[in-house]
Amino acid sequence: MQAEEFDTKFDNDEDITEFLDLYQARRPSYEQKRVNIDFPVWMIEALEKEAKRLGVTSDSIIKLWLAERLDKKVITG
Repeated sequence: MQAEEFDTKFDNDEDITEFLDLYQARRPSYEQKRVNIDFPVWMIEALEKEAKRLGVTSDSIIKLWLAERLDKKVITG
């Protein structure tokens, strides 16, 4: 399939998934990289309590809060 035909199908909201190799798909700005951060015990306890209240993991709440802060910083930067 030519790129123009693919683009036309996409632009016309046609299903193009059969033409994609989803096992090789990447979202570059969403790739993961592990980091280690030391937090004070009180902060870990507070994070775990809030995460439990919200029904999510501590990792999830940390990522959410960091993303919110970074989005604001980028916008107001």
